[in-house]
Amino acid sequence: MIPSWMKVMDEAVALPPSRRLKGSSAFVKKTLDGILTFFQEAMISEGYAKRDGLLQGLDARAKLISILALVFAVSITRDLAVLAVVYGLILLLAYMSRIEIAFFIKRVWLFIPLFAGVIAVPILFNVFLPGDPLIHIANLGEGATLGPFHLPESIYITVQGAKTTTIFTLRVATAVSAVVLLFLTTPQALLFKSLRSLGVPKVYVLTTSMAYRYIFLFMEMIRDLHIAKRSRSIKSLSVLDEQRWVGGRIGYMLIKSLDLSEKVHMAMVSRGFNGDVVILHDYRLRMRDYMATAGFLSLSLALTLISFDYIRI
Repeated sequence: MIPSWMKVMDEAVALPPSRRLKGSSAFVKKTLDGILTFFQEAMISEGYAKRDGLLQGLDARAKLISILALVFAVSITRDLAVLAVVYGLILLLAYMSRIEIAFFIKRVWLFIPLFAGVIAVPILFNVFLPGDPLIHIANLGEGATLGPFHLPESIYITVQGAKTTTIFTLRVATAVSAVVLLFLTTPQALLFKSLRSLGVPKVYVLTTSMAYRYIFLFMEMIRDLHIAKRSRSIKSLSVLDEQRWVGGRIGYMLIKSLDLSEKVHMAMVSRGFNGDVVILHDYRLRMRDYMATAGFLSLSLALTLISFDYIRI
C-alpha cells in the first residue's frame, strides 16, 4: 500500500526542470554553485604558476618583497596619472607572465575594486565633500533637512569628489591587481614558505595554509548536503522547518570540521610534524631576482617620493 501523502505531488516538484528552480531554492543553489566555482577557479589558477612566464621564473621571496613594497607605495599615491601608469605596468607584467588579460581584469574588478567604489560613492556629492559643481542632481531649496542633519540647497556631484573617488578606486584596483598577480604566478606552498622566510610567525602561516587547503573540501561538502536534501524532498517544507534544517546542517559542519581538524592534526603528528611545514624546495636567488627586486623597490621609492612631493611630475 502506498501512503496517501506520497500520492500527492507538490506543484514545485511537478514543474518541468526548466521552471522547477524558482525563488529561494534557485537562489540557494546558484549561491552555492557560484561560491564553489569561485574557489575552484582559485585552485585551477595554480596552473598559471607553472607557465613559462616572466614572473613565474623569479624567486618567490623576491616577488613577495617586491609586491609588498609596490602595494605600500600605491596605497599612499594620490596622483591619478601615476596610478594609471602603474596599473598599466601591472597589466603588462600579467601579459608577459602568460596570463590572459581578460581573465585577469575580470578576476580583479569583479570584487574588491567595485566594492571600494561603492564605499567611495558618497564622496561624490557635495553633502559630504564640498566642491565645485560638476553634475547637478536635485534642488532641495533653503532649509532642507534629513532628520537632525541640514542639507544644502542643491545636491550635485563635485569635481573634487569625482577625482577623489576615482583615485581611491584606482588605488585599490592597482594594489589588488598586484596581489592577485603574485598569487597567480607563485605556487601556494612556495608563497607560504616565503612568508616564513620573512619572519612571519609559523602559527599564522600554518593556519592560513590549512584554511586554504580545506575550504574547498568543506564547500564541496556543503553543496553535497544541499543536493542530497533536494533529491530526497517530496514536497516543500515551511520556512521554519527549512531554517531548522539549515541550523542543523550548520551544527553538523561545525562538528565535522572539529573532528576533521583533530584527525588531520593526529595524522600530521604521527608523521613527524613539529609545528613547521617542510617543503622540498631550495631557494636560490639569481641575478634576475636581484634585478627584479631592485627594479620594484626603485619604483616603490619613486612613488613614495612623488606622494610626498619630493619629486614633481
